[in-house]
Amino acid sequence: MSQVEKIEKINAARKAVELINDGMTIGLGSGSTVELFVKELGKRVTEEGIELYVIPSSYQSHILAVQNGLIVTDLFQVDEPDICVDGADQVDRDFNLIKGGGAALTREKIVASASKEFYVIVNSSKIVEKLSMPVPVEILPFAFGYVKRRIAELGGMCMLREGTGKLKPVISDNGNFIADCSFESIDTELVWKLNSIPGLIEHGIFLSEMVDAVIVGYSEGVKVLRK
Repeated sequence: MSQVEKIEKINAARKAVELINDGMTIGLGSGSTVELFVKELGKRVTEEGIELYVIPSSYQSHILAVQNGLIVTDLFQVDEPDICVDGADQVDRDFNLIKGGGAALTREKIVASASKEFYVIVNSSKIVEKLSMPVPVEILPFAFGYVKRRIAELGGMCMLREGTGKLKPVISDNGNFIADCSFESIDTELVWKLNSIPGLIEHGIFLSEMVDAVIVGYSEGVKVLRK
């Protein structure tokens, strides 16, 4: 991560922390920008003595929350968090997202959908004219071959994601395969078709209807984009 990118992410994270009030329950996404958000949130808890509850969407964000003094809860205890804050891999001009670079897309989509408001925090490089990167998908291992064929029938190419070091597939926190699927175009019709494939647990396309605002960090400050 370059120094400029880090500054942009910190600016976005700090702006998001301003949205948080005492007593809130916050859905936490995953990734490097959310990590900065959690650290800033922990500072507020320490300095102001406020009480916050968080619902992490991954083991990574769960551990990070505990390390920063945040009280962890779950959707059993709080079925509608006040706000969800998460990053994104791409955000288009219409507020559609691609997420899942960190393999937590299923839980992230659940927590975002459950929350009253969903705020996306990104640095400026994540803003694009049109979604274009491979779409992360979570697949039940038993169904991988079938799902791969169905995606090919949609004109996509499905590549099982592999970890670094020892050759092995990336496994989600839910125990499923993560794959990255390339398509010529990404639109609402593709979302419907992916949703209809048995064994495809979830995909990383988050439609704009989920998003309340996007907080974009720049080196000189932030912009809060609303629909």
